[in-house]
Amino acid sequence: MPTMWLSDSQKIGVAFCSGGGFFLIGGAIMFFDRAMLAMGNILFLVGLTLMIGLQKTTVFFARRQKWKGTAAFVAGITLILIRWPLVGFLVELYGIFVLFGDFFSTIGGFAGNIPVVGPYIQQVLDRVGSGRRNAELPV
Repeated sequence: MPTMWLSDSQKIGVAFCSGGGFFLIGGAIMFFDRAMLAMGNILFLVGLTLMIGLQKTTVFFARRQKWKGTAAFVAGITLILIRWPLVGFLVELYGIFVLFGDFFSTIGGFAGNIPVVGPYIQQVLDRVGSGRRNAELPV
């Protein structure tokens, strides 16, 4: 099986981000379990840092255009930790859409190659991120 162009730490970062996504989904399914949502946030942030590096992660979250998303994301994490998991998850979800909404068309391009369901996923992601064609990737 051919390997991708990712380094070993980036591969570990992808695994952490995937685990964080699973924990966030699991926390939402289990009636907004605070511990699972917190673990998902930690895994996601660690994975993102391993994938693109500490400096690029800091620059990405500190950009002037991303302040609203960063503030919402941090506020959501804080609300989850102070035992308001439903409100915290919704605020955090808004922050994630503001921060990473630029990448929906990129994700849609990759998802379009999935057999059977790919074109449908690509259509949904293109509609969600329709107004964001001039995306600046953090890497």
